[in-house]
Amino acid sequence: MTSILRSPQALQLTLALIKPDAVAHPLILEAVHQQILSNKFLIVRTRELQWKLEDCRKFYREHEGRFFYQRLVEFMTSGPIRAYILAHQDAIQLWRTLMGPTRVFRARYIAPDSIRGSLGLTDTRNTTHGSDSVVSASREIAAFFPDFSEQRWYEEEEPQLRCGPVHYSPEEGIHCAAETGGHKQPNKA
Repeated sequence: MTSILRSPQALQLTLALIKPDAVAHPLILEAVHQQILSNKFLIVRTRELQWKLEDCRKFYREHEGRFFYQRLVEFMTSGPIRAYILAHQDAIQLWRTLMGPTRVFRARYIAPDSIRGSLGLTDTRNTTHGSDSVVSASREIAAFFPDFSEQRWYEEEEPQLRCGPVHYSPEEGIHCAAETGGHKQPNKA
């Protein structure tokens, strides 16, 4: 894996997943999407997909053998999910704070306004997933967006998004560097 040199103020990337329990309910899905936007995340890429069983098992292989593994895999493949690549100066920690604790009961007690505290149903059906480190973010982004080049994004798109101005395109569901008379489309790779 190529090391990517970033300036100290560079935007950080993270993967955010909206789980089947939220995607199945349009109002909940929209509420989570609005939380992303209102917390000033830049949406770099997004896609909705039905996760294949083998891909899900591979993604969660670190949990294989734990009591919740089979339940988690079955749930995550039970319906469509939405994946985002989010950017922010401290994207990983900000997204994790916005999500709240993994355990819904704990989230309701210590972070009731978090996504999981307000929308989560159970510890498995807790609405969202987020990367927990820079290394896992890179690995997880590659799993959901195999054509996305993190290195190319940092070289080409990140400086434009960081320095602004930025435009959110509701039709495409992503942020783009704004240009006079319209907005610039990011590379699809």
